[in-house]
Amino acid sequence: MIHDSLSRRTLLVGLAALAGASPLRALAQGARPAIHVMKDPNCGCCSAWIEILEKDGFAVTTEDSMGTLLARYKLDNGIPQEMVSCHTGRIAGYMVEGHVPPADIRRLLAERPDAIGLAVPGMPYGSPGMGPETEREAYEVFLIRRDGATEVFSSYGAA
Repeated sequence: MIHDSLSRRTLLVGLAALAGASPLRALAQGARPAIHVMKDPNCGCCSAWIEILEKDGFAVTTEDSMGTLLARYKLDNGIPQEMVSCHTGRIAGYMVEGHVPPADIRRLLAERPDAIGLAVPGMPYGSPGMGPETEREAYEVFLIRRDGATEVFSSYGAA
């Protein structure tokens, strides 16, 4: 009888330890960063950028929005007018505006600056989702500070 209760107790402790280790295992394996993207439902480049993020390991959810609603969302979340592009993502408390490369998003998440987020203003040809990188025009990714100031976060030369 004592042997059976010890076995059950051992089993329960083992199951509890296993359940507790599951979140740690997910962290060790590098859980997919989740990003939510507001986009125009008729925009093909937004979909292309989302596919690039998914292939790079991001877990992407989308929400269609357009016109003044999408513009208001950007402004309400601290994206300066001169930094605006076609779609806007939110990840880990940061905003990601436009065709920002996945590597820059990962760097933002690793460095965790006190900022609103990143932006690639406009739609530069050859940025992720905007045509082949082999024909890329030069563009910059900007860090948007909380006071609205911007600075270059990374630069991509013409291909």
